[in-house]
Amino acid sequence: MKNIPIVLFTLIIIISAYVYINNKPSDVYVNTDGTAQVKDTVSNEQKIADETTSLIDKSKTIVGSSVEKNNIVAYHYGNGAEEVLFVGGIHGGYEWNTVLVAYQLMDYLKANPNIIPSNLKVTVIPVMNPDGLKKVVGTTERFSSSDVSSSEETVTSGRFNANNVDLSRNFDCDWKSKGTWQNKTVSGGTKVFSEPESLAIKSYVENNKITAAVVWYSAAGGVFASSCHNGVSDETSALTKKFASASKYPAYDSFDFYATTGDMVNWLAKKNIPAISVLLTNHEDTEWSKNKAGVDALLKYYAK
Repeated sequence: MKNIPIVLFTLIIIISAYVYINNKPSDVYVNTDGTAQVKDTVSNEQKIADETTSLIDKSKTIVGSSVEKNNIVAYHYGNGAEEVLFVGGIHGGYEWNTVLVAYQLMDYLKANPNIIPSNLKVTVIPVMNPDGLKKVVGTTERFSSSDVSSSEETVTSGRFNANNVDLSRNFDCDWKSKGTWQNKTVSGGTKVFSEPESLAIKSYVENNKITAAVVWYSAAGGVFASSCHNGVSDETSALTKKFASASKYPAYDSFDFYATTGDMVNWLAKKNIPAISVLLTNHEDTEWSKNKAGVDALLKYYAK
């Protein structure tokens, strides 16, 4: 019995020397029955790494954050090489129905994955202006129409981000520090892409292959083509007509109700990306049946 500790100590030394010689990090444990056990920490670390990798959600990407550090999230559907981008909520809580129609699109794509052609990936950014949305509905995530503030002043303030900048006046097409909204003067930011929200979109677009883009606004009821002193491209014109014909919205070559500067879809056109603005008819309804028809037509158009 007196020799057991000596034998055990000798065994541990031998095991440790073997591990050291083979340059393989391990831990040596003494079991309750007095026997020694070697635990391979490399294997465990690899196992942890594999488990961590499996937890990565490839169905969404945080493309950036807002002034108030709220995430701007892109949700992905399909695995094709060509990407069609949909964006809602650029004017936050003032155009809250554009956020809800984007969520309806996400629900539709999730429930019907087979409608996405194999060559396409559909990306939806439902809330481009989370700070402006939160002003009006109290959250940056899913909400219902009953969450919308009853204060007209609050709802109007939700058009802008936390720096009081109109994000659709902050892009690189005819940018000016002071823009126009209806008959009002609004801030376009201190410089082009001065705002973290528009910069996040810029980064995402420039780092991904965007085949076409649809941006929801309200309220005028129509599909508007984009251009930035380069004319409406044939592809943009075709996209406008396809969406408009299916949705029964009227189609327009440009938005000319009043002058716009720093517009997002016109910046996309400047980058030779076919892009349209889809303006819902009012500030309350999502007009999902119309927009579903437009989306279906767009997906069929880009299918290969």
